[in-house]
Amino acid sequence: MSKRSGAVSTSPGRSSRDGTVAHQQPAADKQKTLLSADVGHFSLVRAMHLADLITLMNGFCGVMSIFSSLRYCLGDPISFDNVWAALVFLPFGLFFDFFDGRVARWRNKSSLMGQELDSLADLISFGVAPAMVAFTLGLRSLLDTVALTFFVLCGLTRLARFNVTVSVLPKDASGKSKYFEGTPIPTSLGVDAIMAYWVYNRWIMEDLPFGAWFQGSVLEFHPVVLMFVLHGCLMTSRTIRIPKP
Repeated sequence: MSKRSGAVSTSPGRSSRDGTVAHQQPAADKQKTLLSADVGHFSLVRAMHLADLITLMNGFCGVMSIFSSLRYCLGDPISFDNVWAALVFLPFGLFFDFFDGRVARWRNKSSLMGQELDSLADLISFGVAPAMVAFTLGLRSLLDTVALTFFVLCGLTRLARFNVTVSVLPKDASGKSKYFEGTPIPTSLGVDAIMAYWVYNRWIMEDLPFGAWFQGSVLEFHPVVLMFVLHGCLMTSRTIRIPKP
């Protein structure tokens, strides 16, 4: 979740995409007009702000990570180049996630479209892509995939809740929200770092830490998948409040 996310309103003093007071409402109105217009070529492209294009790069990194994971599943299992590529794309997604907010503040432009793009890109890069890497490394049983799906859905719910509640969260003197409710979804990079350590040590497939329990049965699962379940619970918690930097 970048600082860019927030709500745009026609009322003065409401939060912008970075959680601060919106000063460029005419720019948001212009974008809304272009997006809702019935005529005009490339109106969607013309409606985008520079920060929106940077947000798309976040989504690009997430999608490329997913494709890299798929290439590993279809390729040589002893060659880890595609796994490393899948993991390396994710920190770059975080870079673009932070950079779009800086550009939005620099240009004083905010929009509801930017807010939605930010959440969707975060879901791909920090939700679906890490789950795909985990599947690639060997978390492939039925219960493993259910747990990974739970993680992704928690991220989806957390992002939707943030978009709904950001305008009513307590603000500081500058109008920026004081804290996140639950851990932001980009903190899944911590899980990615753990998976990178597994790859470095070749702890994948049958060699995953703690092995597999109930092998050969419908209840087969890898205990390490529980860290994804825990992370999902932390993201959706309302009692955990992370101060905004």
